[in-house]
Amino acid sequence: MEIETTRFGRIEIDNEKVITFTREILGFPSDKRYVLFPHRSGSAFYWLQSVDTPWLAFVVMSPQVFCSDYVFELPDSVQKELRLERAEQAFVMVIVTIPKGNPDEITANLLAPLVINMDERLACQVVLDPSMYPVRFPIVKKDACVMSK
Repeated sequence: MEIETTRFGRIEIDNEKVITFTREILGFPSDKRYVLFPHRSGSAFYWLQSVDTPWLAFVVMSPQVFCSDYVFELPDSVQKELRLERAEQAFVMVIVTIPKGNPDEITANLLAPLVINMDERLACQVVLDPSMYPVRFPIVKKDACVMSK
């Protein structure tokens, strides 16, 4: 199938690569089908592009790249919803915000990660405890390097 995107123009995607969100990403209730592809070869960043809305794409990345101790418990209801039988099936990504003109202030949303069952191509955004996980976690820290520049 071909999809139209604002950033990448018209792209060809394999129907089997479409990830269906069982619940919408917060703020985007009408978009539930996305494709995930790397920003570029060797990059830690990926694009999560909506199949149905050309302008809607998120920069995402694995939180393990900059926060190796990021863990959370996934409720049984979500595991069932995503047909997760083993923890290894869960692929976790977080949405990244890169301020225009100030990439050193890049942050990641650790409060609401995206959990993807790549085997079943099902995903959802899970909202965690706000007292434990920040919505704007700085990825680049000047005093304690979490992710090297």
